[in-house]
Amino acid sequence: MLSVILVVGLVYAYLHRQELGLGGSRPANVEETAATAPAQTGQTGPAPIVWEKIERSSDGFRVEMPTGVQQTQIPAYNESGGEEPVQMIFSNPNADTTFSVSWADNPPVARINQRSAEKTLEMARDDALNRTQTALVNESATSLDGHPARDFTAQNGNGGTMNSRLIYTGPRLYMLTAVFPSAGARRDSDVTRFFNSFAISPPSHGAAQAENN
Repeated sequence: MLSVILVVGLVYAYLHRQELGLGGSRPANVEETAATAPAQTGQTGPAPIVWEKIERSSDGFRVEMPTGVQQTQIPAYNESGGEEPVQMIFSNPNADTTFSVSWADNPPVARINQRSAEKTLEMARDDALNRTQTALVNESATSLDGHPARDFTAQNGNGGTMNSRLIYTGPRLYMLTAVFPSAGARRDSDVTRFFNSFAISPPSHGAAQAENN
């Protein structure tokens, strides 16, 4: 079980290595997108943010994010050594700050835990912390429309800060993250708006019809 590469932590580590001061090279498919490979600029204050509404009915959610949202897909290894796609949308209000939403259906972390919501959320949280070399600052259990969720904040030794919300709808696992180069570059109101704007939405009629076909 310890050798399993869990979906959530892998995606997070791919996109946020430099913001959290982890160093190292990035995979080519991410490195080619300049917005996902920010360099440290030394900014100390929060980034100015212009918000936009993102409607992703076909993916089961809607959310507000900073403008300039992009999408990527990252191959994540599963418990048998194969690859499974993880979807992600992300935006960078400045070079050191990233907001992202990633999701996967029936991910390895859920399968390993026999789809137990609490165990899935706990393991996903621990994996994200381990793979980003961050320490847990605080966490709280919550819910969204009856679906179990987990909020947590973590920091690393360089002052990089991440706020994350995990939501398990069974079988889908969502992860929202807001990453900042320092506590001083973070606004509570931005994180609150991002998290609270996320809502589970039923597929549109056209999307549902396409899935049935």
